[in-house]
Amino acid sequence: MKSYTITVNGTAYEVTVEETGSVSAPAAAPKAAPKAAPAAAPKAAAPAGGAGAVKITAGTAGKVVSIAANVGQAVKAGDSVIIVEAMKMEIPVVAPQDGTIASIDVTVGAAIENGDTLATMN
Repeated sequence: MKSYTITVNGTAYEVTVEETGSVSAPAAAPKAAPKAAPAAAPKAAAPAGGAGAVKITAGTAGKVVSIAANVGQAVKAGDSVIIVEAMKMEIPVVAPQDGTIASIDVTVGAAIENGDTLATMN
């Protein structure tokens, strides 16, 4: 047995670890038919039928925390359209130019990847 001191968030804990001397890989599970993937956070929705010519894309992977603009709303270059949380920071995704929001292609809580289309505008 070995004793260690582990500090977590400034609190020290004394732990004891037992060595068994043998290390083995876990037995392989029997092959089963593939199951449907578990339901995770919602992924970006398919673009709406009225998609615009200008895409507003994600600059980083994260989660949609709010939608700041509505379909049909006029926006100016730099106006926030979607707010994304990444690495515990809220990052506004802004309109690249003046125009009108044609579609919002994500929902609040959706997991997004870098480059995903979040909205479109005309």
